[in-house]
Amino acid sequence: MFDDPAASGTSAHDIAHFRQVMGRFCTGVTIVTAVDGGEPVGFTAQSFTSVSLEPPLISFCPGKSVGSWARIRSAGTFCVNILSEEQEALCRTFASKGQDKFRGVGWHPGPATGAPVLDGVIGWVEAQIVAEHEAGDHLIVVGRVIDLDSDGGQPLLFYRGGFGRFQP
Repeated sequence: MFDDPAASGTSAHDIAHFRQVMGRFCTGVTIVTAVDGGEPVGFTAQSFTSVSLEPPLISFCPGKSVGSWARIRSAGTFCVNILSEEQEALCRTFASKGQDKFRGVGWHPGPATGAPVLDGVIGWVEAQIVAEHEAGDHLIVVGRVIDLDSDGGQPLLFYRGGFGRFQP
Protein backbone atom coordinates (compact mmCIF):
# COMPACT_ATOMS: atom_id res chain seq x y z
CA MET A 1 0.00 0.00 0.00
CA PHE A 2 1.30 3.46 -0.89
CA ASP A 3 1.37 6.39 1.49
CA ASP A 4 -0.60 9.55 0.82
CA PRO A 5 1.87 11.90 -1.02
CA ALA A 6 0.51 14.94 0.82
CA ALA A 7 1.05 13.25 4.18
CA SER A 8 4.53 12.06 3.23
CA GLY A 9 5.75 15.54 2.28
CA THR A 10 6.06 15.01 -1.48
CA SER A 11 7.77 18.07 -2.90
CA ALA A 12 6.89 20.00 -6.05
CA HIS A 13 10.16 18.67 -7.50
CA ASP A 14 8.99 15.08 -6.94
CA ILE A 15 5.66 15.86 -8.62
CA ALA A 16 7.42 17.46 -11.59
CA HIS A 17 9.70 14.42 -11.90
CA PHE A 18 6.69 12.09 -11.67
CA ARG A 19 4.96 14.04 -14.45
CA GLN A 20 8.13 13.99 -16.58
CA VAL A 21 8.59 10.23 -16.27
CA MET A 22 4.90 9.43 -16.81
CA GLY A 23 4.90 11.72 -19.85
CA ARG A 24 7.11 9.16 -21.56
CA PHE A 25 4.06 6.90 -21.85
CA CYS A 26 2.09 7.69 -24.99
CA THR A 27 -1.70 7.72 -24.57
CA GLY A 28 -4.66 8.05 -26.86
CA VAL A 29 -7.05 10.94 -26.35
CA THR A 30 -10.78 10.63 -25.74
CA ILE A 31 -13.78 12.79 -24.96
CA VAL A 32 -16.23 11.34 -22.44
CA THR A 33 -19.82 12.48 -23.08
CA ALA A 34 -23.33 12.06 -21.68
CA VAL A 35 -26.71 13.75 -21.70
CA ASP A 36 -27.84 15.23 -18.39
CA GLY A 37 -31.06 17.17 -18.02
CA GLY A 38 -31.50 17.13 -21.79
CA GLU A 39 -28.12 18.82 -22.35
CA PRO A 40 -24.96 17.23 -23.78
CA VAL A 41 -21.95 17.36 -21.45
CA GLY A 42 -18.38 16.16 -21.84
CA PHE A 43 -14.69 16.49 -21.09
CA THR A 44 -11.34 15.40 -22.50
CA ALA A 45 -9.72 12.33 -20.92
CA GLN A 46 -6.48 10.60 -21.78
CA SER A 47 -6.68 8.07 -18.96
CA PHE A 48 -8.87 5.50 -20.70
CA THR A 49 -8.38 1.75 -20.95
CA SER A 50 -10.12 -1.56 -21.40
CA VAL A 51 -10.34 -3.46 -18.12
CA SER A 52 -12.04 -6.80 -18.79
CA LEU A 53 -13.28 -8.87 -21.71
CA GLU A 54 -15.72 -10.95 -19.67
CA PRO A 55 -17.71 -8.99 -18.77
CA PRO A 56 -16.64 -6.16 -21.10
CA LEU A 57 -15.49 -3.31 -18.84
CA ILE A 58 -13.68 -0.03 -19.50
CA SER A 59 -12.23 2.62 -17.22
CA PHE A 60 -11.32 6.30 -17.27
CA CYS A 61 -10.04 8.68 -14.58
CA PRO A 62 -11.63 12.12 -14.28
CA GLY A 63 -10.05 14.73 -12.04
CA LYS A 64 -12.12 15.42 -8.94
CA SER A 65 -12.40 19.07 -10.01
CA VAL A 66 -13.86 18.29 -13.46
CA GLY A 67 -17.32 19.87 -13.36
CA SER A 68 -18.69 17.78 -16.23
CA TRP A 69 -17.97 14.58 -14.31
CA ALA A 70 -20.73 15.25 -11.75
CA ARG A 71 -23.25 15.61 -14.57
CA ILE A 72 -22.04 12.44 -16.31
CA ARG A 73 -22.24 10.56 -13.00
CA SER A 74 -25.81 11.82 -12.66
CA ALA A 75 -26.65 10.49 -16.12
CA GLY A 76 -25.40 7.02 -15.14
CA THR A 77 -24.31 6.19 -18.70
CA PHE A 78 -21.68 7.71 -20.95
CA CYS A 79 -19.86 7.45 -24.27
CA VAL A 80 -16.08 7.45 -24.70
CA ASN A 81 -15.21 9.02 -28.06
CA ILE A 82 -11.76 8.02 -29.37
CA LEU A 83 -10.33 11.03 -31.20
CA SER A 84 -8.76 11.01 -34.64
CA GLU A 85 -5.47 12.72 -35.43
CA GLU A 86 -7.43 15.64 -36.94
CA GLN A 87 -9.31 16.42 -33.72
CA GLU A 88 -6.72 18.24 -31.62
CA ALA A 89 -8.80 21.44 -31.61
CA LEU A 90 -11.85 19.49 -30.42
CA CYS A 91 -9.71 17.94 -27.68
CA ARG A 92 -8.62 21.39 -26.50
CA THR A 93 -12.21 22.69 -26.55
CA PHE A 94 -13.43 19.87 -24.32
CA ALA A 95 -10.43 20.28 -22.00
CA SER A 96 -11.43 23.88 -21.25
CA LYS A 97 -13.79 25.12 -18.56
CA GLY A 98 -16.74 27.45 -18.65
CA GLN A 99 -17.80 27.43 -22.27
CA ASP A 100 -20.43 25.76 -24.45
CA LYS A 101 -18.22 22.87 -25.56
CA PHE A 102 -20.83 21.54 -28.01
CA ARG A 103 -21.30 24.80 -29.93
CA GLY A 104 -20.63 23.99 -33.59
CA VAL A 105 -19.73 20.36 -32.81
CA GLY A 106 -21.46 17.68 -34.86
CA TRP A 107 -22.75 14.67 -32.99
CA HIS A 108 -25.56 12.15 -32.85
CA PRO A 109 -27.09 10.23 -29.94
CA GLY A 110 -25.49 6.87 -29.26
CA PRO A 111 -27.85 4.00 -30.11
CA ALA A 112 -27.92 2.51 -26.60
CA THR A 113 -27.60 5.43 -24.17
CA GLY A 114 -28.24 8.57 -26.21
CA ALA A 115 -24.85 9.94 -25.08
CA PRO A 116 -23.20 12.05 -27.77
CA VAL A 117 -21.14 10.22 -30.37
CA LEU A 118 -18.98 12.97 -31.88
CA ASP A 119 -18.60 13.29 -35.63
CA GLY A 120 -15.23 12.19 -36.99
CA VAL A 121 -14.11 9.97 -34.10
CA ILE A 122 -12.34 6.72 -34.96
CA GLY A 123 -14.23 4.74 -32.33
CA TRP A 124 -16.78 5.06 -29.57
CA VAL A 125 -17.87 2.99 -26.57
CA GLU A 126 -21.17 3.43 -24.70
CA ALA A 127 -21.19 2.19 -21.12
CA GLN A 128 -23.06 2.19 -17.83
CA ILE A 129 -21.24 3.26 -14.67
CA VAL A 130 -20.72 0.24 -12.38
CA ALA A 131 -18.04 1.47 -9.94
CA GLU A 132 -16.19 4.58 -8.83
CA HIS A 133 -13.05 4.54 -6.69
CA GLU A 134 -11.09 7.32 -4.98
CA ALA A 135 -7.56 7.74 -6.35
CA GLY A 136 -5.73 10.81 -5.04
CA ASP A 137 -6.86 13.90 -6.94
CA HIS A 138 -8.73 11.74 -9.48
CA LEU A 139 -11.41 9.07 -9.52
CA ILE A 140 -11.30 5.70 -11.23
CA VAL A 141 -14.59 5.09 -13.02
CA VAL A 142 -15.46 1.63 -14.31
CA GLY A 143 -18.17 1.16 -16.92
CA ARG A 144 -19.89 -1.92 -18.35
CA VAL A 145 -19.84 -1.76 -22.14
CA ILE A 146 -23.30 -1.60 -23.71
CA ASP A 147 -22.45 -0.81 -27.34
CA LEU A 148 -19.41 0.18 -29.40
CA ASP A 149 -18.14 0.68 -32.92
CA SER A 150 -15.11 1.96 -34.81
CA ASP A 151 -14.27 3.65 -38.07
CA GLY A 152 -11.13 4.19 -40.11
CA GLY A 153 -8.50 6.77 -39.37
CA GLN A 154 -5.50 7.31 -37.15
CA PRO A 155 -5.59 8.24 -33.43
CA LEU A 156 -4.70 11.52 -31.78
CA LEU A 157 -1.87 10.80 -29.33
CA PHE A 158 -0.56 12.62 -26.26
CA TYR A 159 3.15 12.36 -25.45
CA ARG A 160 5.52 14.45 -23.30
CA GLY A 161 2.98 17.24 -22.83
CA GLY A 162 2.06 17.57 -26.51
CA PHE A 163 -0.01 16.04 -29.26
CA GLY A 164 1.29 13.75 -31.96
CA ARG A 165 0.34 11.38 -34.70
CA PHE A 166 0.84 7.66 -35.23
CA GLN A 167 3.14 6.72 -38.09
CA PRO A 168 2.63 3.03 -38.95
